[in-house]
Amino acid sequence: MTGYEKAVALWRSRSILNDAELAEALNGHSIAFAYHSGKIENEHITYHDTREIFDHDGVTSYTGDLRTLFEIRNAKSAYELFLISFKERRTIDESLIKEFQFRLTENTYNTRRYRLGERPGEYKRHDYVTGKEEIGAAPEDVAEEMSELLDELQDISDDKALTAAAYFHAKFENIHPFADGNGRTGRLLMNYFLILHYHPPIIIHEEDRRSYFEALEAWDSLQDLAPLIAFLKEQTAKTWQKQIERSEKKNHLKNKT
Repeated sequence: MTGYEKAVALWRSRSILNDAELAEALNGHSIAFAYHSGKIENEHITYHDTREIFDHDGVTSYTGDLRTLFEIRNAKSAYELFLISFKERRTIDESLIKEFQFRLTENTYNTRRYRLGERPGEYKRHDYVTGKEEIGAAPEDVAEEMSELLDELQDISDDKALTAAAYFHAKFENIHPFADGNGRTGRLLMNYFLILHYHPPIIIHEEDRRSYFEALEAWDSLQDLAPLIAFLKEQTAKTWQKQIERSEKKNHLKNKT
C-alpha cells in the first residue's frame, strides 16, 4: 500500500461518528493545520503562538502584529465551527461557506477594503485577482459561479472524495469569491468535504507551498487537475505519516505476542 492508501485506511478504521470522536482523531492535527494554513498566507504566524492560542486561548509576551494574533484566534474559532458542523452533518452550502470565511477573517480586513464596502462573511464587491494567471471571477458573477460549483458537489461517492475535493479547491480558488481569506477558507472547506466522505483531512505544509501553487496554476492555465490530485495524495501521506508508523508498530508488537 502507498502512504496515501495507508492514511485513508487508518482514518476509516476509526469509524468516526460524532464531534467528540473527530476532535480526538484530530488531536494535534488541528493546531498543525491552523499553523501551516495560516503560515502560507502570513509569514509572521508561528507554531508556538498557534499552540498557545489553541491550548490556552491567549499568548504570553507577544510583541507582534495584532492582525496576526487575530488570524490565529480566528483559526481556532473556525475549527470550533468545523466540529459543530460535523456534529450536525451540515452540507456545504453558501451559508456555511460564508460562515467559515467570516470566522477566519473577522477583525482582519484592512481599512482600504473596509472603505470599499468589503465585509467578512460576504462575497467580494470589487475585483481581486490572484496567482500567475491573475484569476478571479468578476464580483457580479461570484454568486452564480459558486452556486454552479456547489451543484457539482452533489451526490459524490466516497471513493471519488479526493478528486472531488481537489476540483472544489481548484475551482474555489479560481473563482476567488471573497476580498480576503480565500486560501484559508478553501483549505478548511476542502477538509470539511473530505471528512464528510470518510477521507482523512490534509495539512498542506507551508514548506511545500511552491508545489501547491504550481498545482493550482495547472488548473488555472490548463484545467489540468492531475497535479493537484497528486500533490494532495503526497500531503495526505505526509500529514498522517507518524500516526501510520505508530499504528504499524503497535500491530507489529501485537502480532509478536
